[in-house]
Amino acid sequence: MKRKLLNREEDNDPMSVVSNLFDVAMVFAVALMVALVSRYNMTEVFSQEDFTMIKNPGKENMEILTKEGEKINRYTPSENQDSKSGKKGKKVGIAYELENGEIIYVPE
Repeated sequence: MKRKLLNREEDNDPMSVVSNLFDVAMVFAVALMVALVSRYNMTEVFSQEDFTMIKNPGKENMEILTKEGEKINRYTPSENQDSKSGKKGKKVGIAYELENGEIIYVPE
């Protein structure tokens, strides 16, 4: 007795290709996010520990980012700060890190 092969329903479904493309795109997006986080050393953002990070130190567009628990604070020191925030600051000195890891603060 000879069996007759019938077309399976899967073979005729054009939407199966779209779902496979979606899966591939999701894997690519997650891999890209992991690569960017590890490349720019931003793994601290996802940890439970508190941290402070300074972007563009010593420049006019310097920003200080602090993470305390689940809250991330952003502080931008400048000459003309908004009175709304209530946070005002100015440069009060310079800190130098020596080769042995010791930090020396020199007030202005």
